Amino acid sequence: MLKNVSISNNNKELQKMQNSNYENEKSKLKYFDYLKESQGYSEPTINAHKKAIYRYEEFSDFEDFGMFNKKRAVEYKNWLEAKKDPRTDKQISLTTVYHYVRNLREFFNWLSKQPDYKTKILLTDIDYLKLPKAKARIATASKREHFPTFEQVKKVVDSIEIKSEIDLRDRALLSFTLLSGMRDKAIITLPVGCFDKDKFLINQDPKLGVQTKFSKTIRSYLFRFDETMVKYFLEWYEHLRTDKVFGNTDPIFPRNKIENAENSLSFVSNEIDDKFWQSATSIRDIFKQRFEHAGIEYFSPHTFRHLAVKLALQKCRNGHEIKAVSQNFGHEYVNTVMMTYGTLNAVQMYDTLSGMSFSESSDNSDNLAEQIQELLKKNRKGNF
Repeated sequence: MLKNVSISNNNKELQKMQNSNYENEKSKLKYFDYLKESQGYSEPTINAHKKAIYRYEEFSDFEDFGMFNKKRAVEYKNWLEAKKDPRTDKQISLTTVYHYVRNLREFFNWLSKQPDYKTKILLTDIDYLKLPKAKARIATASKREHFPTFEQVKKVVDSIEIKSEIDLRDRALLSFTLLSGMRDKAIITLPVGCFDKDKFLINQDPKLGVQTKFSKTIRSYLFRFDETMVKYFLEWYEHLRTDKVFGNTDPIFPRNKIENAENSLSFVSNEIDDKFWQSATSIRDIFKQRFEHAGIEYFSPHTFRHLAVKLALQKCRNGHEIKAVSQNFGHEYVNTVMMTYGTLNAVQMYDTLSGMSFSESSDNSDNLAEQIQELLKKNRKGNF
């Protein structure tokens, strides 16, 4: 008899868990739909929220979200900080912990406003889903991006010996990536018609298929950091327009045309197709091959963006030029480009400071310092 009671209780617990998981799944589906349709979040951002919520479910053995309280919040943070990444067998980084906790806090804030959870989840309990200020500062500290020098990029570009159409494209691709400072996804989805040769204007328009961050329309111009690189890109552009007779909707950096080698099962690729790349992984592979061939450590396409910011900021003489550079990279606020991309490492700080003269008076009539302060003040007020 007691055995039957035990089995009955186990069935009730199982049923309770199944119902709880069902309610959790319903809530998650509603939340992800909210993030996409109401907040306009991208797929990668939504996936980050999914991962954070899954981590919490893993910690709580998939119990009902309605059981959340401040005790659970504190235990979850401690569990995360002690957890090891199975890929490296090392503790999860503090930055990752910070993002997990922050994304979970957003979820519970939303959930607490839903009819079935208003009386179950307290806002004061959700406040416990925060790292201590000291840890939060460490987690969000600006990362020093490792990017190539101009000389390294120049060596890689110049090392490309033109034996095929693919070589011509790759040389132009590396040149354009630095001269434009664009993100790799935008580059691989950029149609020929989005470049104005006369004005050096690049129309990064999502309506024309260009995949920009947050689907933002960006009108930018090529930086003339190096006239040889400019020539390489323009030669490629003319080749597409004249020799290949590419139209406005064709890709400016098309993928390889894959053909079977004669009397062989292998494939050869000496020509371009008129198709877009499917993902940015392909051009990252091109960068790896070209850097390896030049005998230089690999740098991803995105690091070229950091180098482009550095080169552009070095040429700025006043606040208006800094603002123009910021907009050219698609940043509405100058503090974004200054803080995210303009941060210097120790060597760059030494090079900059050692080259400054503190004994001579400045004759800069534009008063750069005042202009920068004024720009930052307008940023805070949202005037840009």
